[in-house]
Amino acid sequence: MSRIGKLGIPIPNDVDINYENFQITVKGKFGTLQINVPETLEIVENEKILTVQVKENAKNVKAIHGLYRTLINNMVIGVSEQFEIILTLNGVGYRASVKGNELTLNLGYSHPVEISIPEIITVEVIQNTTISLKSCDKELLGLFAANIRSWRRPEPYKGKGILYKNEQILRKAGKSGK
Repeated sequence: MSRIGKLGIPIPNDVDINYENFQITVKGKFGTLQINVPETLEIVENEKILTVQVKENAKNVKAIHGLYRTLINNMVIGVSEQFEIILTLNGVGYRASVKGNELTLNLGYSHPVEISIPEIITVEVIQNTTISLKSCDKELLGLFAANIRSWRRPEPYKGKGILYKNEQILRKAGKSGK
């Protein structure tokens, strides 16, 4: 059995959970999320604590037990509190702006980079060089942040690029002059 899978998931008062036909739906003040649960797992709610239980002991069931417990826990946290990722633009002339559902990045290319923002994610630009991303879906938020970051990965010589908040870049020494 998974040690993580055995842990209970506390349910806040403002979150509603519905489990029918191997599909769990979590509703909260920041949105609604759904996930399909394998038939070998069972969801049990008891006194505002949700537990994921295994119906049969097979090797592959043990492997996904902790995974689905973590996915459901992330859904509960997301709809009640939201997840946030902060990106920082380091570089001369690097800046960002939001117009409607488009994020426009000036990253030193000959053209601005325009990225469409998914409906479930809110984007806020602070001081032209800091991007705050918020969403109730942790997976989609991380994927969107990685997509933005892929346009200019941090490079080790000057430290320019798109960085996560509090990320440290291992700097390399450049060429030594004669």
